[in-house]
Amino acid sequence: MLNSHIIDKLRSGCVIPAHPLALKQDGKLDERRQKALTRYYMASGAGGLAVGVHTTQFAIHDSKIGLYQPVLELAAETARKYAESTDFSEPIMIAGIVGDTENAVKEAKLAAEMGYHLGLLSLTALKGKSIDELIDHAKQVAEVIPLIGFYLQEVISQMVLPVEFWRKFVEIPNVLAIKIAPFNRYQTLDVLEAVAHSDRSGEIALYTGNDDNIISDLLTRYEFNVDGHPVSLRIVGGLLGQWACWTKRAVEYLTRIKTICESESAIPQDMLTLANQLTLANKTIFDADNHFAGCIPGISYVLKQQGLLEDVRTINPDEQLSEDQAVMIDKIRSSYPHLTDDDFVKENLHKWLSS
Repeated sequence: MLNSHIIDKLRSGCVIPAHPLALKQDGKLDERRQKALTRYYMASGAGGLAVGVHTTQFAIHDSKIGLYQPVLELAAETARKYAESTDFSEPIMIAGIVGDTENAVKEAKLAAEMGYHLGLLSLTALKGKSIDELIDHAKQVAEVIPLIGFYLQEVISQMVLPVEFWRKFVEIPNVLAIKIAPFNRYQTLDVLEAVAHSDRSGEIALYTGNDDNIISDLLTRYEFNVDGHPVSLRIVGGLLGQWACWTKRAVEYLTRIKTICESESAIPQDMLTLANQLTLANKTIFDADNHFAGCIPGISYVLKQQGLLEDVRTINPDEQLSEDQAVMIDKIRSSYPHLTDDDFVKENLHKWLSS
């Protein structure tokens, strides 16, 4: 059972970066910079960390690679020590969970033992299974750890999860949140509609994972007609790869968005302008023109330019920056400097790298 502090923080909405993986030039885990990244996110004001997810590289789940447990342990320990030393609020710790049911249950048990609060459940390994089989899988994992559902974009997952799936999924009692990340308006609305029509619409925290539509997702009030009565929903926070860089700015965006939503005031035009500028930046960082092939290297490149990472390196050598991607990212950084948090990182980097 999660403590009330974590549940309240989850439901109120916060910035949750998808934690990247820091590797040395020899391909081994760079613990010093891995810890520096965790400290950076905490110092930026992130309310949680998602580790072992797509941005951390799904390859760490491979037993031959052997990085799943050490990476999760390092993040949890670093976050705990940082919170204790700075009087920082306990972060929501989320572990990525993948594979067939046997493997997913195993990873869920491991994450729970390490003190992780929730599991972000990827269903990619079950591609081709029926809706009932997917639900049975989720139920078995949910018996071990509270779940965040995950609608991963079809380009990566090769799966479409229809509204019928989500209507059954949200009825699982230990599902506490959903990361909505199909990069598709229709599929995003499928999830929202399923939640609105359930008896748990007030219990399930909705987080955007649509890195191409972050600010608009957060500014919008979604309203559905349920048996003749309006049901309103809001996406309260983000669990995002895009927020793995320029995280200080992300916290500022969400803080301002919450103020706008709570006051029910008109959405300022500059926020809509900012929304499109952030999407333009994401287009380049995530390498959208090349079907997101350079997504993870793109995030790492930004962090390397800030000094947080030593190298743009992935476990899979085929995952590289696409041609001219680095040049295009540099152009975005120079054209839209207000999107970056370079000064904040420069000022504090020595502290985060201190041990």
